Amino acid sequence: MSSVTEMNLIVLDMAGTTVADDGLVERAFTAAAERLGEDPATMIDHVRATMGESKISVFRHLLGGDEARARQANLAFEEAYGELVSDGLIAPLPGAAETVAALREQGRTVVLTTGFARVTQDAILDALGWRDLADLTLCPADAGGRGRPYPDMVLAALLRTGAVDDVRRTVVAGDTSYDMLTGARSGAGIVAGVLTGAHDGPALTRHGATHVLASVAELPAAIREYES
Repeated sequence: MSSVTEMNLIVLDMAGTTVADDGLVERAFTAAAERLGEDPATMIDHVRATMGESKISVFRHLLGGDEARARQANLAFEEAYGELVSDGLIAPLPGAAETVAALREQGRTVVLTTGFARVTQDAILDALGWRDLADLTLCPADAGGRGRPYPDMVLAALLRTGAVDDVRRTVVAGDTSYDMLTGARSGAGIVAGVLTGAHDGPALTRHGATHVLASVAELPAAIREYES
């Protein structure tokens, strides 16, 4: 039984958690590397290991800290991902929109977060018709520029919404180890890993998951059980 009874701020990842990824991130990274004349085969293992991290941070690592090249690569990635989105190669995960709606109907504030740039996040929201689905959407630039695994987007969600007065009343859900680190470092009461994306249960638990769920559709029940 938890001493924190109302989990009123729900911070949800997008790709892999509420949005079906189906390899689009890897395809966009491959396209970006090729546009820059880089060999994507030398990058893909790191890309997979760091799913959920801010994409500019990934490119900074891959390109040895060359900021100009990293920004060029990140722009190419965002363009490539945007093209895939505009081609209709994106869809909501089953039950995701219904879960967000149900959580909001319960009086909870829901925030959608991403490691993508704002232009890409907006393209996804538009493609899915999700502009009004959540109370707030955040990308790394909205939280001072630092994405996952830093806790900044979760804390920005708390500060911007004022939904809770205690970070322990926050729920963070995602499909990657970096999502779990973000939740744990922010002090969220529930850090839920879902098995619809990049990483498996042991990896999610190892990086701070308090719950591992088959999908985000199981989140409302997990929250109710925690609050009981």
